[in-house]
Amino acid sequence: MGWLYMTSLKGHSGPRQYLDAQFTSERPDAVSKVLRSALVGMRVYYAAVEQVRIATGAREVWAAICLVRYNPRDPQGYIFGYKDMEESMVPYECDCPEQILDLLTPTDREYALQWRARCRENIAARRAKAAKPSPCAGQVIVFDEPLCFADGRSFQRLEVIANPRSHRTVLFRAHGSSSLYRIPNIKSRSYRLVDPPG
Repeated sequence: MGWLYMTSLKGHSGPRQYLDAQFTSERPDAVSKVLRSALVGMRVYYAAVEQVRIATGAREVWAAICLVRYNPRDPQGYIFGYKDMEESMVPYECDCPEQILDLLTPTDREYALQWRARCRENIAARRAKAAKPSPCAGQVIVFDEPLCFADGRSFQRLEVIANPRSHRTVLFRAHGSSSLYRIPNIKSRSYRLVDPPG
């Protein structure tokens, strides 16, 4: 299905609440409801949708995924748009929160299984990244591979220096040099930290 755009959220307080309502329904043959949902980065909606068949009582919980565009100041008035998918459609987005994945019932659909596995791998990678120690002023950082900088120099070992302009970030300096460097997304790189001699 393509994108669906609208000029209002039809009384709902936000995009997530609107989409929760879209996946909640009662039909003569089945009842569907959202058990848990999340809007990640205001870009992607994930939901565990429970569907119970009236005749048999059979219960399935599957993942709904929607790409989201929300702009309350859109000049043409189309403030909200979404494109809906479900897990067996091999969505590219695979940052589904663990609390939603844990609610899904077992499936034998190959593409859904692949998507769930990719989501779990991303969760594990985010945990490993978060658990990685952050460089602190006074330490030395040693990278597995030398880093190349915009000035043409490359280093594998750098001193960690306090940033005088921000207590939340640090800077890096090669031993014996006065040049200071920033390293964005440092936790995505492989390194070890050496504490200063006690």
